[in-house]
Amino acid sequence: MGPVASVDVHARRRSGGTHESTAVELAESAGGPISAPLDIESAKVAQVLEPGAEFQFMFDLGDEWTHRCVLAEGKIDPVETLGVRPDTPLPYWGWGAIPDQYGRRWASDDGESRPPRRPSQPHPMLLHAWPARGQLPTLDLAALRQSIVGKDAVRFLAVVTGCDVDDALQQVGAGVPMALQQRRDEAAPVALSVINRLTWRGGPGDQVLAEDLLACLRREPLAGTVVPVDLDLLSTEMEGDGSLSTGGYVELRTGDVYGESATDAVLVGEDVASDVEEEPDRWLRFDSIGSRAGWQDMADFAERQREAGLRERLERAIHGTGAFRRFRDLVHEEGLAEQWYAFSTDRHLGRAREFLAGSGIRVG
Repeated sequence: MGPVASVDVHARRRSGGTHESTAVELAESAGGPISAPLDIESAKVAQVLEPGAEFQFMFDLGDEWTHRCVLAEGKIDPVETLGVRPDTPLPYWGWGAIPDQYGRRWASDDGESRPPRRPSQPHPMLLHAWPARGQLPTLDLAALRQSIVGKDAVRFLAVVTGCDVDDALQQVGAGVPMALQQRRDEAAPVALSVINRLTWRGGPGDQVLAEDLLACLRREPLAGTVVPVDLDLLSTEMEGDGSLSTGGYVELRTGDVYGESATDAVLVGEDVASDVEEEPDRWLRFDSIGSRAGWQDMADFAERQREAGLRERLERAIHGTGAFRRFRDLVHEEGLAEQWYAFSTDRHLGRAREFLAGSGIRVG
């Protein structure tokens, strides 16, 4: 047996909480690309990852001993370095608050030097903002929508695998039930990953969608009245110009969405106008939520930018008259348009889903 792939390990401990993944997460469960499941007993690190790649290992799921592992650039002779020939991946160098068996508090601790300044932010690994977004392929949202509309599970799974999906979980989640129905074995790991990501993210409507997907995975009925509502249309009506409309209605038999003008006989004619008072149980009223939620979306998107200069430019753009136009122009100038539209669309869909769930309606 020749030189073997070597792994550097840095560890951190975060007390409390639990995590529903097993052994090694290849930056996958709540951050990073959706990937095909690995057989932990037979998978070889050097065949799965490139030199310099990072992955996360969780030891003790209760106390969350989190390890950041780096596949070293060069190979080592295990006998020379370790004195053994390991049968499984074995860290050969590391440090961290495990505690370190030598009492080191940081990598270069010699027992005499002053400790370095405490980092102002946790390592991205602990925030599940790791690996960096730039390292991951962008999700093709047009192809995603086409695969869902066309009920093409094979294409859907191909589109989402290996991509950065965390800004589009509501959009990806919409296709998971179809994929489970057609190709359960391949779709089940994707469903679990999306459920974990939704639970971790905790945005508008995320918990509702996570519950629905878990029910689909378990072949259980959804927790509510299932109505085939077009969330895109509902979110557009809910978040439209409040000066033009104060809301509208969802027809609970068909899931059709109507602006409030559809009930105005003067505008649309008596033969066409919907009489919501005649059959009130058939209709669900929704109100326009105005621009406040959309403004908060811009603020949240700006806040999460890691580059300080970009973050400050985006934050300045959203203050004062014309904030929406300035922000839109700036995200295009900075090459963030696709990321922003995925992020904001997911927020819109999540709010619409959460509204329906509050009235006992689940989308199906």
